[in-house]
Amino acid sequence: MDHDVYDGDVYDGEVYDGVRASAVYNGMAATELHGVAWQKSRHSNSQGSCVEFARLPGGDVAVRNSRFPDGPALVYTRAEIEAMLLGVKDGEFDHLIAS
Repeated sequence: MDHDVYDGDVYDGEVYDGVRASAVYNGMAATELHGVAWQKSRHSNSQGSCVEFARLPGGDVAVRNSRFPDGPALVYTRAEIEAMLLGVKDGEFDHLIAS
């Protein structure tokens, strides 16, 4: 996944200043993503060990750590998220949590 560095304004809740989220340097402050609804799995625990996702205008998806809601958010295209979800469903990442 190659992402270009973006020198302009970050996402301001309405537009990307003409640049798609996938072209934004992949590590922006989640606080800059105004008006998005963050969602986590119902399987998340109460200690805050959660990965949260938010759909962005245009269909891209932001990902953040729920323990650091003001921290960085990574932004991926719909195709990137779809490939990851299909891999998860197929068990391709089960080894990451194996004991």
